Amino acid sequence: MTIHRPAAIPRSLTRRAAVGAGVLAIAAITACGSGSGSAGGSGDVKLALTAYSTPAEAYKELIPAFQETPAGKGVRFTESYGASGAQSRAVIAGLPTDIVALSLAPDVDKLVKPGLVASDWTEDQYKGFVTDSVVVLVVRKGNPKGIKTWDDLLKPGVQVVTPNPFTSGGAKWNVLGAYGAQLKQGKTEAQAADYLRSLFKNVVSQDKSAREALQTFAAGKGDVLLSYENEAITAQEKDQDVDYVIPDQTILIQNPIAVTTTSKHPEQAEGFVDFLRTEPAQKIFAKHGYRPVLRSALDPTAYPTPPGLFTIDDVGGWDAVNKEIFATDGLLGEIEESLGVTTG
Repeated sequence: MTIHRPAAIPRSLTRRAAVGAGVLAIAAITACGSGSGSAGGSGDVKLALTAYSTPAEAYKELIPAFQETPAGKGVRFTESYGASGAQSRAVIAGLPTDIVALSLAPDVDKLVKPGLVASDWTEDQYKGFVTDSVVVLVVRKGNPKGIKTWDDLLKPGVQVVTPNPFTSGGAKWNVLGAYGAQLKQGKTEAQAADYLRSLFKNVVSQDKSAREALQTFAAGKGDVLLSYENEAITAQEKDQDVDYVIPDQTILIQNPIAVTTTSKHPEQAEGFVDFLRTEPAQKIFAKHGYRPVLRSALDPTAYPTPPGLFTIDDVGGWDAVNKEIFATDGLLGEIEESLGVTTG
């Protein structure tokens, strides 16, 4: 178990700002700068980036950095941020998109069947991923409730904040982090399921996205927030009075990216994705709390590997957990129904 406080975290922002300021709602799209020139006629190129809710700050720095490169000269962007599952559905419904950057692979896989993303989107050296993270326990400054382990979340009076797993990719990672941690400790699947039932009895808020959950926690609700490590770091960068605990057992979060088959500018879109996996871009991601997929950009002192780190494969893989845990007639559907929480 590792407790992190602001002084131990590399800071890339010094301004005070309310959490979530400037972050766009799911359907809101804003223009983001433009290059001063063009390369190969790219001056008329505008790319639409559709992303999950949390990496907005990183892309505000990454896009101008790309525009300074030969491949990005003259390329302009629009950006849309929201809950990962909702963003995937918006693209299916017709939201114009050149690049999807979502929370988890199944949200990109949903775009393959309607032909919006190529079926081989994972067939590169990064398996389709652009960043990593881990599930952490975000606590109030000084950790007044003494929250150190997953078991501490079940204590009477501990109020937990996490997004709704039926809308948020981050929430699914949180659930799998909690569930898989039980298996990692040698418990049975039945015991892990019982843990989730007990955990959700202590949940006091389920927002649509990870960013909205962070806003709720920052506003004072709850004792602990289940979240991405990068969101905890974002909160600290924005001078929120929080610490965070990396449990000994936690899941490796892998965030995918893909170019859509409907892009009118696939060469420039692919160029942007390629840029995001370069060392300079990966270091920008790292500055904003993400663990780089490019090993040379990863600082193990800033991002230590938890001793009990596990992956989605260790809990059965996405096909299995989506059917057994996240389906409306699965474990989480049962839990949410018992609590009167919507799964629609």
